[in-house]
Amino acid sequence: MAQAAVFIFALIDDCFLLFLAVYFIIELSDLESDHINATTCCTRLNRWLLPEALAQLLTTVMLLLSFELMFLIFTLPMTIFLVRRIITSRRGHLGYYDPTEIYNRGLLKSHIKESMIKMAYYLFGFFIFLFSMIMALVQSGNGDTSVPNPSLAEGLPL
Repeated sequence: MAQAAVFIFALIDDCFLLFLAVYFIIELSDLESDHINATTCCTRLNRWLLPEALAQLLTTVMLLLSFELMFLIFTLPMTIFLVRRIITSRRGHLGYYDPTEIYNRGLLKSHIKESMIKMAYYLFGFFIFLFSMIMALVQSGNGDTSVPNPSLAEGLPL
């Protein structure tokens, strides 16, 4: 059951990260079509950078502690990318998303592409964790396939 609990947590965490990636795409698309200004968009997105990295890091640590090495290998690259992005933020800027530079050098397009890749990654992870959770729950069953009350099953047509 402990393995199933790890996968349930990973699935819930991955859902949060998937919705966050969709939120990033919506915000960046609104900025691209001038529905919001750059300062508002960048402030909203920078607010979610640390929770995103912490959620991904928490999943990676849980998989490490439960010795799920294949899933750890799957989650480790994104964790490294997100943590590295926070650690190497440029000095003098408001955050990873900087309103003064977001329109320069096609940075907005690259941020949208990055968010699309993260969304695809989290969607793939969602199905992997969902399948693993179902398999762990099936395997953690006691193996008893008998009918709990045989007198009820006698009257059923087969």
